[in-house]
Amino acid sequence: MRKTQLPTPLPVQQYARCVNDANRPAGYIGDWPTAGHVYLVEVRPHVRSGRPHVHVMGFYAERPYGAFAAERFEDVATVWLN
Repeated sequence: MRKTQLPTPLPVQQYARCVNDANRPAGYIGDWPTAGHVYLVEVRPHVRSGRPHVHVMGFYAERPYGAFAAERFEDVATVWLN
């Protein structure tokens, strides 16, 4: 008998509202979220620390990195795709 394994990443669309758009880093080049707006996001763990980071779909970021701290966002909805 085979065990069933869910695909990675999960087939979901995640939406989150930006709650904190302050403290933009001085050398940041790219799009920055605006407080109060809802974005299509993907939450992934950081490679080294394992802490969740939020990637906003469609945003451009040159440096330092195209991810934001999870504390800057609140979950709005998760839609399962099938």
